[in-house]
Amino acid sequence: MKKLLILVFCFQIFSGFAQTNNEKAIGSAVKYKYRVSLPGIILPQLVQDSWTDQTHTQHIELHVKRNLDNKNIIGLKLASWRLFQPMGILWWDGLLDKVDSGSEFYPGHVRETGIGFSYQRMLWKGLFATVEVLPQFKTYLDENNEKIDNGFKLYNSFHLGYHIGFGKSKRFFVEPQVHSQFWVLDTNTPEDFKALDDKWRNYFLFEPNIYIGMKF
Repeated sequence: MKKLLILVFCFQIFSGFAQTNNEKAIGSAVKYKYRVSLPGIILPQLVQDSWTDQTHTQHIELHVKRNLDNKNIIGLKLASWRLFQPMGILWWDGLLDKVDSGSEFYPGHVRETGIGFSYQRMLWKGLFATVEVLPQFKTYLDENNEKIDNGFKLYNSFHLGYHIGFGKSKRFFVEPQVHSQFWVLDTNTPEDFKALDDKWRNYFLFEPNIYIGMKF
């Protein structure tokens, strides 16, 4: 409860500061102040047979955003996922083949969890760009799901997408997009995990996704 209160307090300070600096940017009124959304990528996972399958990422993600005006949107990102192999294996590296073969699987898993900030800018009609910064705390687990160590990662992503509202009041929306991400300050990685990470990049390019949300 204490953490939730701190989170809400920080969000209000951040929102108030950003609104003060942008209140003259656009004069037109904003119909809805807030919006919540989640990535469609997590929906298939909810109906998979086993949450504990080795390649199940156990991905949970929620975005809570505030519309400062009709162009500028700020928000909080809450996310947690589990990695079974390095994130820096790109499509043209044979990503899907390596998932099928298990050739680059960790000797266990990495759980990454964090709360971060996002800024979204509407560019033209529904076209938008978003930048997200997500500090993450990492927990390394062995093949028996026993904790090995903790670490820290600063995860950043850049998004280009299109906002599509639907319904009579356009309260509901979808946002198809593509994003790229990179991470720095990846600390305290156990040697067996690091040996695999070092073979690949500290970024991933052109990940397609679609976000589903509601305004209020």
